[in-house]
Amino acid sequence: MIYLYESIETKAGASVVHYEIEQGMQDLPLTRHPQTGAAIRRVILGGWGTFTADAGGGGDRTGVECDCGPDGCC
Repeated sequence: MIYLYESIETKAGASVVHYEIEQGMQDLPLTRHPQTGAAIRRVILGGWGTFTADAGGGGDRTGVECDCGPDGCC
């Protein structure tokens, strides 16, 4: 799995840096970047993405791609 992490900045006005880091699903979230040792935290992304939905509005919901976002899915 690829997880999104971001830097934890302690200086006012410092820019947050985002990283994509590959880990196993059972691995604990990282607290330090593997190469630099900088403090990081995992960014939780939930409820967004693409799934397939049934064009007829029922059944096994396969066949039509549908995007999800903050206002729900298609």
